Amino acid sequence: MLRTATDTDVDTIRRLRNQQANREVSITSHEISADEHAAWWAKTSKDPSRRVLIYERDGATAGVVNFFDLEGASGAWGFFLDADGLAERGETLPAWIEVMREATAYAFDELGLDVLTGEVLEHNAVVRQMNRRFRFAEGTPEVRYADGRELTVIPISLRKQDRRKGK
Repeated sequence: MLRTATDTDVDTIRRLRNQQANREVSITSHEISADEHAAWWAKTSKDPSRRVLIYERDGATAGVVNFFDLEGASGAWGFFLDADGLAERGETLPAWIEVMREATAYAFDELGLDVLTGEVLEHNAVVRQMNRRFRFAEGTPEVRYADGRELTVIPISLRKQDRRKGK
């Protein structure tokens, strides 16, 4: 289930985002401080071109979905899961499939998007494979520098008519 994030979720969002597994596959890989996160939330929670959703599984917070650059019929997204908690329970793969299914449905059915875009790091082969499973197309890679690292970032996109629909 996806629900809108509230002020009471801010600490949980930061805790999940700072998990090592999530930092390793993010463009920004440093540990996010409380002040940095509070400033992000203060700006994000008031931005009409953004939506932050909490992904819940069996009544517990299991991830965060961010939609941003929402303009007309297009928008971008990204998400991260409770990598540590889901791994402990052996639920990583089913949660991953479920959050992608729910988030793409939200993008196209709730937000009314025609095109959903995002980015993935080139070395993140597992996510790239899952993106292909959900019919995201990869664009031309670009090199960026962040947190002292050189990264190859691959843009992805999914058109509404190309998406996989759940049963």
